[in-house]
Amino acid sequence: MSQAIVFVHLFNDCSGSPKVLAQVATALSGKGIRTEMLTSSWGDGPLRGIADTERTVFYRRSENRYITLFFDILSQLHLFFDCLRYLRVDAVFYINTMRPTGAMLAAKLMGKVVVCHIHETSIKPLLFKKLLRSVVSLCASKVVFVSDYLRKVEGFGVDDERVIYNAIAKSLKPKRDKQSAFGVLMACSLKTYKGIFEFLNVASALREDQCIQFTLVLNAEADEINEFFQDVEVLGNVRLLPRQTDMSSFYADASLVLNLSKPDEWVETFGLTLLEAFSFGVPVIAPEVGGPTEVVREGMDGYLMDSSRVAEIAEKIQEVAHDRSEWERLSLNAAKRADDFKLSVFDQRVTSLMSAKLRAL
Repeated sequence: MSQAIVFVHLFNDCSGSPKVLAQVATALSGKGIRTEMLTSSWGDGPLRGIADTERTVFYRRSENRYITLFFDILSQLHLFFDCLRYLRVDAVFYINTMRPTGAMLAAKLMGKVVVCHIHETSIKPLLFKKLLRSVVSLCASKVVFVSDYLRKVEGFGVDDERVIYNAIAKSLKPKRDKQSAFGVLMACSLKTYKGIFEFLNVASALREDQCIQFTLVLNAEADEINEFFQDVEVLGNVRLLPRQTDMSSFYADASLVLNLSKPDEWVETFGLTLLEAFSFGVPVIAPEVGGPTEVVREGMDGYLMDSSRVAEIAEKIQEVAHDRSEWERLSLNAAKRADDFKLSVFDQRVTSLMSAKLRAL
């Protein structure tokens, strides 16, 4: 009987969850077990070129909710029947997010070990979320959460549930030669619940301050962005950019990174952009609920503020932008905080998670 770890993720884009799965797959490679990656051909994310074998699964998105639902049903059916090929393979299924239900059900039917890596909590509608949760509860042998907050609100009652914080590949020394302009960066999906309009409102509040410039990098194509903002006034102190395959230069040029997700619509369960900012010695402003509270130390490497407090956020940005010593203190602390999320620690925890199965194989 052949042996494999099968990684499953639906949409291979540049968001946080595929980045984390790429790190998991890298950590488990070279262990003497064949690795296989099942993901969509749609998307230009980080899941290519990691596993020994790659298989494409059907996945599409649409602005029409009914078409999206139809595509989702098709993708789950495709996943279910495609995964049945592993009936005679001694395989562990590593499922990323709650959504690949077809793979979970097929693995359960075949009697395989199922590990679910959970990143999300804000799934709508509620009935859909309940369906996803029921499949995870039925199929999962092990569950990994990206934060303790997520474990507490989404626990499934599985015997082996643990928290493995996301990690960054490396920490870089803070840049001390920041230009005269104070760069405020936010990178997020093209969704209103990510605080896009709050970001524009903060920029508008500081439009008279020539020293502060804003950059918004959206996980979308240029035509999608143009359509979204066609009736929205974007001031001259804001730069809008489409999806980027490498964000390094943006973090390197930033002085402050924002995460303005609206907690009443979308609770951040970790906030990988915060950690990426820390790796460049960039302080942050993030929501005061959810996973960011486990990453950001209030007043040390950033601030925890509700995105609805636009005036207060703008005031805090201006305060830090014009106090060089305060920015340097935050920056140094941010770089030190990044060391708490080293990739080596992540690799060790992922390997420990799979150790019993790895020994058996």
